[in-house]
Amino acid sequence: MENSTLESHLGPENSVTYDSPYPLYAMAFSPAARTRHHHPKIAVGSFIEEFSNRVDILSFDPDTLTLKPNPSLSFDHPYPPTKLMFHPNPNTLHKSHDILASSGDYLRLWEVKDSSVDRLEPISVLNNSKTSEFCAPLTSFDWNEIEPRRIGTSSIDTTCTIWDIEKGVVETQLIAHDKEVYDIAWGEARVFASVSADGSVRIFDLRDKEHSTIIYESPQPDTPLLRLAWNKQDLRYMATILMDSNKVVILDIRSPTMPVAELERHRGSVNAIAWAPQSARHICSGGDDSQALIWELPTVAGPNGIDPMSMYSAGAEINQLQWSAGQPDWIAIAFSNKMQLLKV
Repeated sequence: MENSTLESHLGPENSVTYDSPYPLYAMAFSPAARTRHHHPKIAVGSFIEEFSNRVDILSFDPDTLTLKPNPSLSFDHPYPPTKLMFHPNPNTLHKSHDILASSGDYLRLWEVKDSSVDRLEPISVLNNSKTSEFCAPLTSFDWNEIEPRRIGTSSIDTTCTIWDIEKGVVETQLIAHDKEVYDIAWGEARVFASVSADGSVRIFDLRDKEHSTIIYESPQPDTPLLRLAWNKQDLRYMATILMDSNKVVILDIRSPTMPVAELERHRGSVNAIAWAPQSARHICSGGDDSQALIWELPTVAGPNGIDPMSMYSAGAEINQLQWSAGQPDWIAIAFSNKMQLLKV
């Protein structure tokens, strides 16, 4: 990441925009391209409040700064996808194709075949309900980078479900919280954390399923926590956001209950957070103030709080952001019917 001064602004020359026919929410970057001829892919999901939704697959050329939709890889999706993710480690697949996962009514896996004939094939539909064909909607999921056969999902029915996607079976299902679970994130091969409408961040270890550790609770009782991001470069740190709050709360799992920092420079509710994939000290946040802010966490926070190191103004409220692990110079933000890539 280039050194930028305080309040430095990312200009339009550092951005690439994709205009979609519909409002966008879910987004995912493919991991690093396998060969030089393969451009990175970005999946974007529509947010239409009805059954019929779409996922489009775009290819991104960082040299020419172009985003090109691939209509033969686009597909219909039941309900708006709440999250999209590409397989985090495709080299373990022994396949030349990417696998994409999506959550909504169920967890679904799709094979993205961009060989001689581009096409997309559904692989599986995984229903976490043991009792009926009806399902409790999934709010989010996370793909385990260390054990990629594992995906953990979070649901409004208070559970987290850990899937073995290779066998297509539930490895375990836990009642994780007292209310809806809004997000889930893996830390290690067998350790994950979740956030909930009950206002808590909890850590679970699959080797001891009877217990969980609460490491943070909302200062106002029952203020929901909406998103959770675990710092992959330094697993001591997590970030979460509260409903209708302009704060990003930074947690150190070694000192539960007290945040190590609260980032409070947004002028509206924060909607999305992502740690830098290549740096332990940088995080990006986006919110209703149409700002994407990049922060560098100091070793010791000063008395007046922390200012962002750079900021970008979007054209509308930012609903979602992703920081590309395969292309760490690029952050994707979603606002209105646009997906914009920002070069950091």
